[in-house]
Amino acid sequence: MAQAFTKEMSRNIFYGGTAFFFLLFLALTFDTHLALPERDNRAALDPATERGQLIAQGKQLWEENDCIGCHTLLGEGAYFAPELGNVYTRYGNSKEAIMGFIKGRPKDGIPGRRSMPQFNLSDEELAAIAEFLQYVSEIDTANWPPNIQG
Repeated sequence: MAQAFTKEMSRNIFYGGTAFFFLLFLALTFDTHLALPERDNRAALDPATERGQLIAQGKQLWEENDCIGCHTLLGEGAYFAPELGNVYTRYGNSKEAIMGFIKGRPKDGIPGRRSMPQFNLSDEELAAIAEFLQYVSEIDTANWPPNIQG
């Protein structure tokens, strides 16, 4: 089969491949959009519930204190400090442990080491942050982060 590869054959392969991969892209995009509502837990964000209000307040505190400037959350953010997408699981599914860790930070940090600063958050603010981190840990992230350490 010593047939020459012509311009017409090349063009047909290009257009056929382009059409195939474009349709594949559309199908995968559509499938992702169908799967996303099942993967997150939006019901927890209902502002009519106390939990929804706490989660929103915790997210606001997360942003105001620029936590993402040091930590990653679900793979997004800085890599200076640990991933917090699974911190609730790491601390034994205990909001009290998270609150105690944040509250127990030394005032001036630990000399010679990088450490989390003391933000002097109130107990209500700590509860909101812990509720937000619990909410984040309940999102189906397809096993991200890949290990418990984050």
